[in-house]
Amino acid sequence: MTEAELDEILTVHWPRVLRRAMADGSDDWAKGFAKSIARHGKRPGWRPTVKQAQIMRRMVSELGTAPEEQMELIER
Repeated sequence: MTEAELDEILTVHWPRVLRRAMADGSDDWAKGFAKSIARHGKRPGWRPTVKQAQIMRRMVSELGTAPEEQMELIER
């Protein structure tokens, strides 16, 4: 994973991945992984392992293919 790709994933996509993982109450492993990557990503010089990078890319791509939840307005 290049430095630019890692930066893009962590700053642009990972907050949405993290929110989706936290909202999905069934997959504790995905929640833990998403939180772990968010924590590690704050450390300067951290690089994901090959396996972590593969899972990160998969979670980001799944985010793009998942249907968007309809936002509920407070006032109608």
